[in-house]
Amino acid sequence: MNAPIKQSITKLLLLGQDFGLIIVALATFVATGIEVNVMIQNNDVTLTDLLLLFIYLEVLTMVAIYFESGELPIKIPLYIAIVALARYLILDMKNVDTWRILGIASAILILGVSIFIIHYCKTYIRELKKS
Repeated sequence: MNAPIKQSITKLLLLGQDFGLIIVALATFVATGIEVNVMIQNNDVTLTDLLLLFIYLEVLTMVAIYFESGELPIKIPLYIAIVALARYLILDMKNVDTWRILGIASAILILGVSIFIIHYCKTYIRELKKS
């Protein structure tokens, strides 16, 4: 394919990606506003509300980091998954049987170990590049 055509397609795809990220950020702001409004109307803030707001904050952080660095950090979606699993566990604690609790706890543990491994590997690769 011709080099100018490839550059045009790449620019178009990057523009679409940026547009999509802006939509995600705007939708996250709207969802945050709705959640805060629900807390105000209920005159109550629960742990699940705070965890949901934390998930929204992590999504916004992920979008901001992408715009700043041009890279999507893999650890942030893992953090979001851990918080989402914890929120699910807290919300549905009365209806969850022992095996499901163990499964969710195992998933959280696996995600945590994954974050540790990713951090260790990145640090190790940086040290290799320095020497």
